[in-house]
Amino acid sequence: MNETLDRNRPLPMYYQLKEIIREKVTRGEWKPGKLIPSERELSKQYGISRMTVRQALTELTQEGVLRRKQGVGSFVAELKIEQQLTGLTGFTEDMRKRGLQAKARVLRLEAIQPPADVVTALQISPQQPVVLLERLRMVGQEPMALEASHLHFPQVTELLEEDFESRSLYELLAEKYNIVPTKAKQSIEAALPNRREQRLLGLPGGSPVLRNRRTTFDQNGRPFEYTKSAYRGDSYVFYAELTVHPNA
Repeated sequence: MNETLDRNRPLPMYYQLKEIIREKVTRGEWKPGKLIPSERELSKQYGISRMTVRQALTELTQEGVLRRKQGVGSFVAELKIEQQLTGLTGFTEDMRKRGLQAKARVLRLEAIQPPADVVTALQISPQQPVVLLERLRMVGQEPMALEASHLHFPQVTELLEEDFESRSLYELLAEKYNIVPTKAKQSIEAALPNRREQRLLGLPGGSPVLRNRRTTFDQNGRPFEYTKSAYRGDSYVFYAELTVHPNA
């Protein structure tokens, strides 16, 4: 591939630079996690303005090819995590199966008066106790998702004494409260993050999140958890295996 910019071509300079960088990533010259040259270095190397370089890097970041860290620079994005929609697992268990180290930072753990959507999802009255557990879910030091779980069951306020930075919620529920996640209803949509999500997830401007809303039921068919999550759109792929119904 030609790694110089051609000013006689009709393609804009930023687009030509995009394709050069993309090719370096595709053929493995720049590997996942590698810090690529800075805007200044690329500007000097290709004889173009830093604004032109920034446009190329911004679009590659939005496309998931690169990941930017404030004050550090641009890195080649790691491979995306594929999450199958037909299985019901927690974040910790899911990462463990992939050989990855899951971590969590607890942002909120408190008893709250449930808002209307939580009341509907958990099939409770507004006066019944609900515990809100909000965590920043990470793989190593990389933020992956912001997750707010609203929980209700008879002993739910006992969760306020637990340490959720070091253990799995679902494992705790099964071991201590005999609550086994068995079924869930889930919806997913793409959206732009709010300022708080953008800051906590380390997202560059314009990068999307995947909003996930899930109601989880126990082995007796009772809803015990309603979770609202924002996953990094540049790190996750949700997929399902579909089959043709015989009568379709």
